[in-house]
Amino acid sequence: MSSESLHEPADVLSTPTKDMHRAIVSLREELEAIDWYQQRAEACSDDGLRAVLVHNKNEETEHAMMVLEWIRRHDPVFADNVKKYLGSTGPITQVEQAMGPRSSEATDTEPSLGIGSLKERDK
Repeated sequence: MSSESLHEPADVLSTPTKDMHRAIVSLREELEAIDWYQQRAEACSDDGLRAVLVHNKNEETEHAMMVLEWIRRHDPVFADNVKKYLGSTGPITQVEQAMGPRSSEATDTEPSLGIGSLKERDK
């Protein structure tokens, strides 16, 4: 795998994990490009060039949203959080409190730190 940013050896990672890594790296790159084009457009003194740079920034936004949608479709926990936070109103830090208990507790297929079992002992 050509990505230098893997934290574990590629041969011990599953194909879905490597694909998700590719998507996350691509999203990061698209977001960086949006930031770079925004800065360049704002600093630019030529209106024609500024228009081109803003156009390019908007294209990068489209690319970022396409990758974000791929991630949402391939990660149920991510999808739950998209549903919870995107389009919400009010203070972002209070959205989770307004929703009540978490809907995505660890399942049999997800690794658990055993915290749930510790909570059970305290009752």
